[in-house]
Amino acid sequence: MARTRYASDPGLIARMGATMFLLGLVFVGFGVGLAFLILYYSHGKSGGAVSDSGLIIFAAIIGIGSALATYYWSDKIALSTARARLVSPNDSPDAARLHAIVDRLCALADMPKPRVAIAPTQMPNAFATGRNSKAAVVCATEGILHKLDNNELEGVLAHEMSHVAHKDVAVMTVASLLGVIAALMVRFAFYSELFGGRGRNNNSQAALLIIPIMVLSIVVYAVSLLLIRMLSRYRELSADRSGALLTGQPSALASALVKVTGDMGKIPMRDLRAAEPLNAFFFAPAIARRGQQGMATLFSTHPSLERRLAELDKIAKQLSR
Repeated sequence: MARTRYASDPGLIARMGATMFLLGLVFVGFGVGLAFLILYYSHGKSGGAVSDSGLIIFAAIIGIGSALATYYWSDKIALSTARARLVSPNDSPDAARLHAIVDRLCALADMPKPRVAIAPTQMPNAFATGRNSKAAVVCATEGILHKLDNNELEGVLAHEMSHVAHKDVAVMTVASLLGVIAALMVRFAFYSELFGGRGRNNNSQAALLIIPIMVLSIVVYAVSLLLIRMLSRYRELSADRSGALLTGQPSALASALVKVTGDMGKIPMRDLRAAEPLNAFFFAPAIARRGQQGMATLFSTHPSLERRLAELDKIAKQLSR
């Protein structure tokens, strides 16, 4: 964790650690299951089943490569996806205001100043990313700059910059690796069975290896996705807490949450779908409130508005004592 003045939350850290431990268990189970399948189907056969281990290696290589790209270039990927531009304090009044708030937060947190960007969309939102403080960037949309007052915007940016201070990009990259590999294996196994499985040296036993690999990968992907989304929700609660404690104004962050989340229902669905790739980064997910009901909450990247407001209310009471 970065040495800043951002407060940590031992309870949330423990829950995040437990989630990472469970992901590790799933990873070990996945490896053992794959090894068993390969050994079982290759025992006494001509080697066709062993050759199917190539798709496992291929998926692992692509998955690890994707994780490394995300880790090292998450800032560039996010800025490109959001069509955001880096700005200096002299570029516009909005840029000057944004830089002034970031400067104040960096002084409060005792952390290096990240690059500052503005995204040209009226959807009110913000994000920060980067593998460390030196490579970090914080971005606000034009919509959020026009929607929030200075105290509210400061609360949002404090939340976002805490993700950088707590190295959340590294945490989520490692956590997501297993899910990426499992998803790739499902796809590779499907196409292997569809286009080549039946005629592989007329070895039906080898061809059947693809099916259990696909089933195992689907199960592992589903379990790992649930755990990753749970970890993401803990991460957002931790950022809310540390950001509110840094500024000392949890009520301002709560007000910003209500305004931003309320406005999501007014954004055209087409624009929300276009912004979905950045949901894991955003201050508030780019989905309408109706999309957060029922089973969908299990796969949400963010806690519900009600949960976040309740936690901020606890912090406000804590600070008032």
